[in-house]
Amino acid sequence: MGSVDLIASCRDSICQIGDEIADAIVYVDAGTLEAFQFIGAFPLLLELGARAVCSLENASPLDAVADWHSTFSHPVRKILVLTSRLLSDAHRYILRCLGNHGTVSHCTVLTAISEIGHSAYVDSPLGPDAFQEYETLLVQDHEELFKKCVKSNKHNYSISYTGSDFTADVDKDSEWASRVRYGSNSESSPTKRNLFDGDLGQIEASRKRLSVTVSHFPMIFSPISSRAFVLPSEGIIADSCLSNEHEDSLGPGLPSISTGKPFDSDEVPPGVTLTAQFLYHLANKMDLKLDIFSLGDTSKIIGKLMMDMSSLYDVGRNKRSAGLLIVDRTLDLLTPCFHGDSFLDRMLSSLPRKERMSSSYSVAKNPQTPSKHSHAAVRRVPLDIKVPFETVFKKEEPNNRTSMVSEGIMSFMSGWNSAEVNSEVTWLPDYSDKAHDDRLGSELGTLNGSLLSNYAGVRYLEALLDRGAKDGLMLIKKWLIEALQHEKLSSAFIGRQGASSVSEIHSMVQILSREQMSLLRNQGVIQLALAAEMTLLEPQSSHWDAFTSAERILSVTSAETTQSLAGELRDFINTSTSVDSHKQATTLESSQGLLSFQDVLLLTIIGYILAGENFPTSIAGGPFSWEDERSLKDVVVDSILERPSSVKLRFLHGLDNELEAKARSKDVERNNKDSTELASNTDDFDDEWGNWDDNDNADDQKEEAYGDMQLKLEVRDRVDQLFKFFHKLSSMRIRNYALGEGLAALSRFETDSYSRKGLLYKLLLALLSRYDIPGLEYHSSAVGRLFKSGLGRFGLGQSKPSFGDQSVLIIFVVGGINTLEL
Repeated sequence: MGSVDLIASCRDSICQIGDEIADAIVYVDAGTLEAFQFIGAFPLLLELGARAVCSLENASPLDAVADWHSTFSHPVRKILVLTSRLLSDAHRYILRCLGNHGTVSHCTVLTAISEIGHSAYVDSPLGPDAFQEYETLLVQDHEELFKKCVKSNKHNYSISYTGSDFTADVDKDSEWASRVRYGSNSESSPTKRNLFDGDLGQIEASRKRLSVTVSHFPMIFSPISSRAFVLPSEGIIADSCLSNEHEDSLGPGLPSISTGKPFDSDEVPPGVTLTAQFLYHLANKMDLKLDIFSLGDTSKIIGKLMMDMSSLYDVGRNKRSAGLLIVDRTLDLLTPCFHGDSFLDRMLSSLPRKERMSSSYSVAKNPQTPSKHSHAAVRRVPLDIKVPFETVFKKEEPNNRTSMVSEGIMSFMSGWNSAEVNSEVTWLPDYSDKAHDDRLGSELGTLNGSLLSNYAGVRYLEALLDRGAKDGLMLIKKWLIEALQHEKLSSAFIGRQGASSVSEIHSMVQILSREQMSLLRNQGVIQLALAAEMTLLEPQSSHWDAFTSAERILSVTSAETTQSLAGELRDFINTSTSVDSHKQATTLESSQGLLSFQDVLLLTIIGYILAGENFPTSIAGGPFSWEDERSLKDVVVDSILERPSSVKLRFLHGLDNELEAKARSKDVERNNKDSTELASNTDDFDDEWGNWDDNDNADDQKEEAYGDMQLKLEVRDRVDQLFKFFHKLSSMRIRNYALGEGLAALSRFETDSYSRKGLLYKLLLALLSRYDIPGLEYHSSAVGRLFKSGLGRFGLGQSKPSFGDQSVLIIFVVGGINTLEL
């Protein structure tokens, strides 16, 4: 069986565009940035001759001065834009780049979305010939802006432009983003301008028409290892919805529940179309001839779209045979909900993420498209993990609080953040002063980045992919010891056997980062070590362990009766309520590792899915009896009203003001109770005599009681809707009888009743063992259809291939995957 190296394929595709990269400023958007960080592409871009690699969303005139000390003897004349979004989305940012660099005469735009993908996207204003249309529109908008600049003769000021269909609707939402800086003198530094003064004069005199080239670049995805990848979280494919709003939808970010009903061609969500386009062009880029299998309604649509795009030419070329299995995520929602023993899953769940850069993206609406066809966007959390480096620079000696490395970094950042670029930095803070310690930590905290799947040729993430918490920590300790030996640094941990601890990892990182060159050479393993340290510290570690214990209890209880499973869920909810109340009343840290109310709602989802799998015949209004579900609803409502200030959930949207008022009244009531207990308890009959007829507060108390009852009824209505969503999750197996039978038959491949295996594991094992899976559909190619319809009449038809017979196997999960499944 063959293999495909995804990291090498991505790097090779970048080398193939070396001519466009050479002598150009390369701009990448947020999705491309995330993808390129994983494969370590930025050193490769500089090796291929890029002047600088800059953020598209944060484009600045300062981008042109990055090559001051390079060998380039002329100003920047071309820029390269790599985007993972639609051309209409990136248009205003591309215009800003062109306006920032007045000497640019050629612009190359590489987009991850093909021409067919642009024309098929509902909200895209571009047609079938999307790339040529956009080349013309970009030149027109650029020329019009430049003419406005020349006419006003105010080159140093911003120009607001809303002439294009691309920018008209979008710029209303972001006025700052629409303001671009135009003119031939827009290079920010006078020194830079004097250096290239002769060339600038020639360019201004000639004023050649801007040359624009738009091409398709499909290799924008995030390889976690050489054989596993995910889509960039801020790319248009991941942001597009996978299901429309109807009764079988679980949300825009997941495929619909498989019911076996055919899709209407006009109802195909944009995310489904873009996914099919991506997989088709990815296979072509890797020279793979696909035999496509699908499991689930959405996956069948993707397979059909890919077959419609294929041709006799694609099948007849000299390509490697590959099997593609497309699976709906909604067929197995239980596995991604579970907290298994996966080192990378714990890291992804525990560490903070980078904020989305593309939050200001708004698709330019096609004026010819009815509003009813517009789809909600999905806001996925970026995979760019933030690993703060300030712990590296903390010294054990109180008198030497910072190192030379931290002083150098702070000096650099102080100069970079100065008010004017051309001003000399005359103030450098005294970093030994205690007053600057907090600022040092906050500044260094911003210097963080994504974990690299490929760093200096070493693929750390691939080695950690199948490791548990203890094994992952041992592997990181091994890498740190090797780095210490390579740097010829002495440590007491070298040669020590036994289990690793977080303190040992921290000590080795401190030793390895004492010198600047050592820190730079080993930053990949240092970053992983810091991430492991943050993941395995409290309260993250105990919180994860509490989740795994609760999930194990639910798995065992689900094999008994629905009553016992409902009782466990009630106990979890009551425990979370008492824990949160304890947190509000005290400041004890011992309870922070326990489960919160939001955590228990996830456990309730797990409980409903388990009940639907183990008791499918009992599903009418839900897997539980009316009495059990009513008691669960009552407990959830009481938990929300018990501490309304700590509940921030989407299904309660619109009740924020009422819940905040309820929280304030409970605080006042708690304070009055405390003051009453401190007061004297002496009864005075004369003092109480006058209060018998005092009914001044009776009306206020009645009004407050009425408001509390009204709020409780509204919360109960929201909880009823939430439990209807739980019913959808529990009924997924019976919506499609044939598919449900196939999924139930896979239970024979459970090797251990205590360690649950996910659907992908059992499905792949069954296919490699040549079992027939009910509901699995094979999509024949163009040649296959020809043989079936024509030559099949003479007994020469093709037999259905087996997925396990292919030289390369590709499994794509529509809706996402976690590292435990990998």
